[in-house]
Amino acid sequence: MMLMKGTYCLIINCRGTERRIGSLGTVRFPPGFYVYVGSGFSSLEARIKRHLSSEKRRRWHIDHFLDGAEVECVLYTTDKRRLECAVSEKLHGEKSVRGFGCSDCSCKSHLHHFKNKNDATESVKRAFRELGAEVHEWGI
Repeated sequence: MMLMKGTYCLIINCRGTERRIGSLGTVRFPPGFYVYVGSGFSSLEARIKRHLSSEKRRRWHIDHFLDGAEVECVLYTTDKRRLECAVSEKLHGEKSVRGFGCSDCSCKSHLHHFKNKNDATESVKRAFRELGAEVHEWGI
């Protein structure tokens, strides 16, 4: 079996929380839906399953955030291009969480806030389409 590789977006429901996020310190997350953009070029499936599991070592910014929030949807592409930063740039807005999940690139953020699930989901689909990438939904 071939490993899937690609870029994914977690659509996360957060009722409002405050979390200590590594070097970012304590961050306040207003209620709403957040999109976290990541990639899995070793194994997309393993990366997504890790995010959906509650049994994991807290290693990345997203691990700490997910302690107080719930992944409701995962959209992904198996496009061979590394689209993580391009997708994140298209989702960036005034409520993006500065410095989140982007310590290994020059992006402003990889976590973006939306008022509702539909806005978050449609924004992700539009970003993938604009980049010419086919989007799929992961069954949760």
